[in-house]
Amino acid sequence: MSAADCHIVIEKQARTLAVYRRELLERCYPVMLGRNWAADKAVEGDEATPIGEFYICTKNPRSKFFLSLCISYPNAAHAKRGLAAQLITPQEHAEILGALARRAIPPQRTRLGGEICIHGQAPAGNGVAAREGTRGCIALNNPAMQELYDRIAIGTPVLINP
Repeated sequence: MSAADCHIVIEKQARTLAVYRRELLERCYPVMLGRNWAADKAVEGDEATPIGEFYICTKNPRSKFFLSLCISYPNAAHAKRGLAAQLITPQEHAEILGALARRAIPPQRTRLGGEICIHGQAPAGNGVAAREGTRGCIALNNPAMQELYDRIAIGTPVLINP
């Protein structure tokens, strides 16, 4: 499915990820969110799942969490807030905006955090209980993640609502 044909909507409160194709709901999955799920991501380590408009910026078939789709966090709004709070430099702000303009992967190693993904389950025995939540990502069970990974293209819009 091309990125132009579909989009993803994540509802944090409902803990759902919905895939729409040409405005028609195709599939809805239950998800697990960051441990600090109600907050909007602001800094590295806050374990919050971001809120806003993003896109799938890369796909990782060798993720340590089965498969993953990286979202374009930080977006322009997060970068603007980070610059105003002096969490990032003007140079980092410009780099984020430049990557977003190119629909590329924004810098992932700033004080705003990064590597926010839609991913599958952690491998058994890694010491993370399923009920504990993620560190800010959106997690699905592995069969659902496989289905999503196979259907979603790089560039697909992602909206994360509170």
